[in-house]
Amino acid sequence: MVVLPPSPAGGRRVRVDGEILGRAHGVTDVAEFLRRAGLEIDPADIASSPWIDWRGTGPDHWHPDPDS
Repeated sequence: MVVLPPSPAGGRRVRVDGEILGRAHGVTDVAEFLRRAGLEIDPADIASSPWIDWRGTGPDHWHPDPDS
């Protein structure tokens, strides 16, 4: 799973195998996308999950950088 950088509208697109699954607005959304893909994970474990490639920034950032 790839979590793309925050979009100008907020949230981050989530992609698996090249397919956009939707936009996440927090780790709970990412956990739900993983669940739909067949992988159960506690939202508290999202930051350390080896299944997730965080692009641009880590799991604590969901809004665009106001300075960019």
